[in-house]
Amino acid sequence: MAEIDEKYLKPENYVNRELSWLEFDFRILGEARDKSIPLFERLKFLSITASNLDEFFMVRVASLKDMVHAKYKKTDIAGLKAEQQLELIGARTHELVNLQYSTYNRSLLAALKQQGLQVICEHEELSEKDGAFVDQFFREDVYPVLTPMAVDSSRPFPLIRNKSLNIAALVQKKDSEEEELEFAMVQVPSVLPRIVELPEGADGERRVILLEEIIERNMKDLFLNYNIVSAHPFRIMRNADFTLDEEEAEDLLEEIQKQLKKRQWGEVIRLEVEEKVDKRLLKILKRELAVSNEDIYGISGPLDLTFLMKMYGMSGFDSLKAPSYTPQPVPAFMNDDDIFTNIRKGDILLHHPYQTFDPVVELVQKAAKDPDVLAIKQTLYRVSGHSPIVAALAEAAENGKQVSVLVELKARFDEENNINWAKKLEKAGCHVIYGLVGLKTHCKITLVVRREEDGIRRYVHLGTGNYNDSTAKLYTDCGLMTCHPLIGEDATAVFNMLSGYSEPPTWNRLILAPLWLRNRCVRMIRRETARAREGKPAHIMAKMNSLCDREIIACLYEASCAGVKIELVVRGICCLKAGVPGLSENITVHSIVGNFLEHARIFYFENGGSPEVYMGSADWMPRNLDKRVEIMFPVEDPVLKEQVIHILKVQLEDNVKAHILQPDGTYEKIDKRGKVLVTAQEQFCEEAIAMAKAAVKQDDVHNTRVFVPAESH
Repeated sequence: MAEIDEKYLKPENYVNRELSWLEFDFRILGEARDKSIPLFERLKFLSITASNLDEFFMVRVASLKDMVHAKYKKTDIAGLKAEQQLELIGARTHELVNLQYSTYNRSLLAALKQQGLQVICEHEELSEKDGAFVDQFFREDVYPVLTPMAVDSSRPFPLIRNKSLNIAALVQKKDSEEEELEFAMVQVPSVLPRIVELPEGADGERRVILLEEIIERNMKDLFLNYNIVSAHPFRIMRNADFTLDEEEAEDLLEEIQKQLKKRQWGEVIRLEVEEKVDKRLLKILKRELAVSNEDIYGISGPLDLTFLMKMYGMSGFDSLKAPSYTPQPVPAFMNDDDIFTNIRKGDILLHHPYQTFDPVVELVQKAAKDPDVLAIKQTLYRVSGHSPIVAALAEAAENGKQVSVLVELKARFDEENNINWAKKLEKAGCHVIYGLVGLKTHCKITLVVRREEDGIRRYVHLGTGNYNDSTAKLYTDCGLMTCHPLIGEDATAVFNMLSGYSEPPTWNRLILAPLWLRNRCVRMIRRETARAREGKPAHIMAKMNSLCDREIIACLYEASCAGVKIELVVRGICCLKAGVPGLSENITVHSIVGNFLEHARIFYFENGGSPEVYMGSADWMPRNLDKRVEIMFPVEDPVLKEQVIHILKVQLEDNVKAHILQPDGTYEKIDKRGKVLVTAQEQFCEEAIAMAKAAVKQDDVHNTRVFVPAESH
């Protein structure tokens, strides 16, 4: 760590990363509660809070529990031990869950009914006619799939799968003189739709009921020799955070496959049950699942609100959703030239999802077929289920080209998908690398080596987001396409390092973690600090997903105290305290929660009037700077640099979707009264449409790289 004044390193100057993450979920929940947002978009946001919370427990809470079991006493960045963090997380999570269900029960259900969609919350509410319909549906479509399980001396308590929805019951034998109650259960099958639509009501109202309510209504048919005393849904979350001893693993792929199987049976870290659950039933669940009181969540509504994303997908409610947006063509490619010719004209900036991801896919597809292409090299972290990029890489290998692909098997919750892709690529003849021991490869880089009239030329794509054509429609990311010789040299060096541990003595343009990135960022922050102390203009703008690195934050505090203006756009975790007198009064932090997930990483340094702009794959987090292979790359073309600076400035001007971090650690939306409204994501959509239209009118299409910002504000 660089020499830093101790006053900037005190624990009270930092926010615990887990509590900061929960605040991010509260911001998403705020969108679900905002009545100015289309109703079905609110359903989507509420669903996202639920899926986020699941992953948070399976990974972050699980990791803290592992620390407690291991008697790990070291404190975090904010001076908290693992036990203290769990206690604070538990209290805040209960508040979050209560607010989730208050939003669902008190606001969304009534709003849905008003718009002609009724959710039947309990099967007891069904009319005789509807009851007959669901009973028939149960007999014909559900009953054949179910596996009822009883627990007695010959049948032990079943193994409950992680995240599965189940119905537990207390049953009593019919015609038995004994009053003994027995435990029984059935898993709600995930292979069937959870939302079941009932026949349309007389007034044209559409009505739905959840699958678990239909099963609960018909439990008597699953346990024919028993009376059902009580039945309630429950759901568990297990520890899904596994560690690998990569040094000892002879076959990383095989070892990860073994660990994936274990994930289903990790320690239970959360139990969700109906709030009105039978206390005797809860006692059995608590004992058999070995779960403590603080990890039990009584739910006043349907468990697992992620079903709302399926409801969002129901047809016939487009008027209750935000207008869909079609990613626009990239002006630089709107001509008859091939992709290689266009890149040779000059560097090209991509801004997704405002602009289409197609050029990235096309680069690999064209390279796979082009007889002049000799080699394709690419890193893959998370790809889509039917990835056209993977298909093109396989085709390239079959066409005899040298294809090297680094598939990161340790990409959490995508391990299985990536294993399947790795096998497919190997089968096609690609050289597949599984990453470096002890490091995740998180950088996004593609290299195409092509033989041309004037010799070998290297085409490079560098990105802030994954090579995933599906998420590219939902995540905001930036990319750069270039054939700059120095970047091409660096790209070759990156892949040689990944495949053969050969590190070049010097790098031209690319800045890599874990080698140089941390020191470079610290150096650039301190350069601004020095400028400010000299009385010169000093300014930092940075956009990222998370900020929790202690050294970086301490350097930002030091810069703030020296007078550097620091404007940050941090989507999620932020361990920095903003606007604190004597510490960070020159720092502002914006968090934007909109229809697209903010994902790009962009960094601007004033540099005494010669601004430097970088983009990359890394957040300012210890794991990105020290434990992953990451790439930060400069944007040097003057026109493209202005475009990237414009992206930062518009986000900082957003006064509709932005939340501002307060000195006390809370986030508040901006008071919009009397102001011209700026919604960054909407403005970027409008600009992309305008740029594409302007490009159509141009004779020389590539001249459309001259950038004119929208004047909407």
